[in-house]
Amino acid sequence: MTATHPRYDADHDRHEAAPGRSPAGMPAAPPSNGALGVAQAGAVPPRRRFGRDALTLALAAVLGSAVTFGAVEFADGARDTGAATASTSVAGPAPAVGPTDWTTVAGKAAPSVVAIQVTGAGGGDQGSGVVWDAKGDIVTNNHVVSGQGAGAKIQVRIGAQDTYSATIVGTDPGTDLAVIRLDNPPSTLTPIQRGDSTTLKVGDPVMALGNPLGLSGTVTTGIVSALDRPVTTSQVPTPSTVPMSDMMGGQSAAPVVTAAIQTNAAINPGNSGGALVDAAGRLVGINSAIASLGGSGAGSQSGNIGIGFAIPVHEVTSIVDQLISTGHASVAYLGISTTDASLTQGAAQISGAGVGSVAAGSPAASAGLKEGDLITALNGVPVDGATSLVGRIRGQQPNQQVTLTIHRGGQIQDVHVTLQPKPAN
Repeated sequence: MTATHPRYDADHDRHEAAPGRSPAGMPAAPPSNGALGVAQAGAVPPRRRFGRDALTLALAAVLGSAVTFGAVEFADGARDTGAATASTSVAGPAPAVGPTDWTTVAGKAAPSVVAIQVTGAGGGDQGSGVVWDAKGDIVTNNHVVSGQGAGAKIQVRIGAQDTYSATIVGTDPGTDLAVIRLDNPPSTLTPIQRGDSTTLKVGDPVMALGNPLGLSGTVTTGIVSALDRPVTTSQVPTPSTVPMSDMMGGQSAAPVVTAAIQTNAAINPGNSGGALVDAAGRLVGINSAIASLGGSGAGSQSGNIGIGFAIPVHEVTSIVDQLISTGHASVAYLGISTTDASLTQGAAQISGAGVGSVAAGSPAASAGLKEGDLITALNGVPVDGATSLVGRIRGQQPNQQVTLTIHRGGQIQDVHVTLQPKPAN
């Protein structure tokens, strides 16, 4: 078995990547101040092959920095530009997705999507949110509400004119999710109806709703382009930005790894935290990031190129319910370090996640995982590398049993693992 990169530690919160390249073989943003660790010594350049999807995300929309070709950036709030507020509109027909009545879909989902404005000592950011319940809980991305540090003022616009103040209920930087609550919620709130992201299929029609570039009430349409797409957030400070500790509201800048829904529905800066809904207007994901061709100068931001990413609603529900109940969330924990790896089987190279160290007392140790194992599937869904495995584990719930397909000593076997809540340290 040949190990390449990247390397994740046992709590699946840090990794090491080959310098200067993303796992997709595209230029990668440089590592932040320790956010991703140091480059792995002697790392082999990543495999270049169709389907290698571990992209590196750059926090360009928050930071106002340039993005290299092939990077992915958060689709969070653009800086406040004073753009006029637009009414709900459909940006073109869906591309060959059947006779979906998008007017009806927009009418059903739009009242449950809000625009968020955050102002603090570092300036201002814009984003989107989704009405979760009648108590005034709003779901959004952590990077939308935490970018201006502690004590920032949060304003939520519902519809075309009504604005309410809000406070943070809880955040989970590891999944990039947050819940804020309206201080005095109106009685007319319309909680969004939730769908089932586990039943989505590639080609299904979807609509993205949010506040791109300050244009609240905007909707765009497209299809599900891919499922379980592993994307990794690399938060990169620039000379024009505040330090990482301030940018993240005093929290450590742990990388975000998501087995995301990929869509070609147009998503732009300001869409982060908004809704991705199915053809029935039901929430299937929270929009969080876009692929980018990069900007041309400092402070520039690139827009949609037809590759956007959303956090699946089944993962969102697990985290949000915990945030509302306790103010913090516990994610699933396996307890291994892992690298991109492969083995030769006949004329083919089989790629997967290679097991490095196994933490004592961890779920992996209890299930008998060993250093040198190659994990190639989780619950029957292929795992083609370290990022793919981490994203899939993050999408599970603590205390849930999963089945890992592993290659060991020329044999293939299924190993059943009961995941645990991630330890505090």
